[in-house]
Amino acid sequence: MTDPGIFAVNTYAYTLDRTALDCVNRLADQGYGGVELMMHPGHLWPAELDAGARRAIRRACEARGLPVVATNMPNVDINVAAASAEMRDYSLGLLTEFLRLSGDIGAPAIVVGPGKANPLFPAPRAVLTDRFHAALDRLGPVAEAAGVRLLLENMPFAFLPDAPGMMAALDAYGDPRIGVIYDVANAHFIGEDPAEGLRTVSPRLGLVHVSDTGRAVYRHDPVGRGDVPFAAVPPVLAEIGHRGRTVIEVISPDPDADIRDSAARLAALGYRWEPDHG
Repeated sequence: MTDPGIFAVNTYAYTLDRTALDCVNRLADQGYGGVELMMHPGHLWPAELDAGARRAIRRACEARGLPVVATNMPNVDINVAAASAEMRDYSLGLLTEFLRLSGDIGAPAIVVGPGKANPLFPAPRAVLTDRFHAALDRLGPVAEAAGVRLLLENMPFAFLPDAPGMMAALDAYGDPRIGVIYDVANAHFIGEDPAEGLRTVSPRLGLVHVSDTGRAVYRHDPVGRGDVPFAAVPPVLAEIGHRGRTVIEVISPDPDADIRDSAARLAALGYRWEPDHG
């Protein structure tokens, strides 16, 4: 029988009808070993949670043995690389509050996107990279004060969708504290080999996201409904020495059943977790 404790679960599929606190208790009841909480109104949102509510989430995670491995956000309403200074400022204001909330609930990391380009007439890569670096200048001190690590994610809709592009931008910025969360489905969707992508980001790898997708339509489906090469991932994680919990980020109408089934399928393919490093 699969031990669900070897996995962490992202709460994206629960954001529309359950609070983060509800999810903590629900996922703990199901035996998972960690949780990645999504920032979303009605689920986990800075303006809706006073100090007492934040303490309640943190206490629940500690009492139930379900550590927050990171916080995340849909990244569709914000853009740190936007053309207008006003949109960049709005986005960074939200991210600042997300960072403070993350620190309050005990999250060690937050997932961030590098920003999006206009798909019809994109700004030059150098301009977008400068805006991304300026965002890091502003977010870095807030993250340090909150005790939260910034993790850049490979997102198909971002201007840095692949592993080499992310690493080049981060290496040019130069702060070794900034890490990467590598999403296997996102890599597969854009045609990047997840095994090679993981090797590329290994010096900064903090977390790994898994879900399924094909290459025609972008999805985060349960494992088995697309053609992501999941079996190739565990040997590479062992090779690069990554031992943290893999984060299941499945979006479906029946997340309890589909996440449980995905966990069983992944465990059968060799996904593991080493407690001393979790």
